[in-house]
Amino acid sequence: MSEQQNQIDAHNQATNEFIELANKMVNDRGFNQNVVSAALMAASGIYATFVAAGNQGFLAENGVEKVASMYKNNLNYIQKRKKEELEAQGLQPKPMAEAQGDAQNPASTSADTKTDDD
Repeated sequence: MSEQQNQIDAHNQATNEFIELANKMVNDRGFNQNVVSAALMAASGIYATFVAAGNQGFLAENGVEKVASMYKNNLNYIQKRKKEELEAQGLQPKPMAEAQGDAQNPASTSADTKTDDD
C-alpha cells in the first residue's frame, strides 16, 4: 500500500473516531449537538494552532486565513460528496440554506459578540 493510501486510511479512521466520540457525547452524555459541533471546531482550531505554532505561539493573520481557507475547502468537498452519496441512493438532495443553531462560540460572552451596530 502506498504512503498516500496509508495517510488517507489514517485520516478516515481518525475522522470516524471523532464522529463516534461526538455521537457518544450527544447520545450517552446528553450534550447538545450544536455545543458538540462548536467544541469540535474549537478543538480543531486549537490543534491546528498547536501544529503550526507550538504551545508558545499563535497564528498570524495570514495563518488564520490559511486555516480558515483549508476548513472551507474541506467543508465544500464534504458537501459535494454528501450530495453525490444521496443522489447515488436515488434521493433528491435538498441543500439547507442556513446552518441550524447559533453560529457563535457557546463560550462567548455578550462582550465577545460583535453586532452590525458595533
